[in-house]
Amino acid sequence: MQEYIIENESTSRMLFFLTVFCIMASLEYVIPKTPLFLSKIQRWANNFTLLFLDIVIIRVIFSTAVISMAVYTQENSIGLFYIFDIAFYLHCVVSIVLLDCVIYWQHRFFHTISFFWLFHKVHHSDMNYDVTTGFRFHPIELIFSMLIKISFIFILGVPVIAAIIFEILLNSLALFNHSNIKLPKRVDVILRYLIVTPDMHRIHHSVRSDELNSNFGFNISLWDRIFNSYKDKPKDTYEKMTIGLIDLQDKNKTVSLWSILKLPFIKDKFHKKQ
Repeated sequence: MQEYIIENESTSRMLFFLTVFCIMASLEYVIPKTPLFLSKIQRWANNFTLLFLDIVIIRVIFSTAVISMAVYTQENSIGLFYIFDIAFYLHCVVSIVLLDCVIYWQHRFFHTISFFWLFHKVHHSDMNYDVTTGFRFHPIELIFSMLIKISFIFILGVPVIAAIIFEILLNSLALFNHSNIKLPKRVDVILRYLIVTPDMHRIHHSVRSDELNSNFGFNISLWDRIFNSYKDKPKDTYEKMTIGLIDLQDKNKTVSLWSILKLPFIKDKFHKKQ
């Protein structure tokens, strides 16, 4: 069974990605939250090209490193979890939850450590907010993210199936919470008790420094409440809030693929928590 899962891991992830993307893109058309002012064709073309470049680079450098590390730790009983005699299903659930906590802190550190912010600001430089923002990351940031993820899979001793499920959840929920959809307020409130919603994460993409440095969660919304980084609503309304970075409100610097890739190497104001 494990061999079957490993052999079909890439196919499963791609299937989930395409399915969730199509659903979110369709809902953005049917129930949009806000109108987008940039050319959708141009933005999507460049964001998708960046995604393709990221996939190629990650595959070349890391191949199946995340899953391979999980296989290695599981076959050799390496990691903190193997110190304790716990049921396999509990091992998997706790692994997924703790990996999500790791991603929360990784995201938070990428905002507070200037070197990492240089690359993470590519994600925040998108002046529109829709499903394609969910995969707009600089390749160098993804390399660091992969190294951190692989390290904690080794440290914790994450089972193979848990690593695969986490990857699928991370990719799928990133598309969901970056989507430009209008959920009923009651639905949004209920969902926020468990997962990060589009409105909750939209606040994180505000040009305001205090909002930019809040709501760091990707999957589980609980971490922001526990670690005191949660904001329930923006100072402006969701419809009127400005998306992007305060000093990069220029489509000539944030839309084309070349401008996106060179952005980390152009000196600008560093956004720190105030």
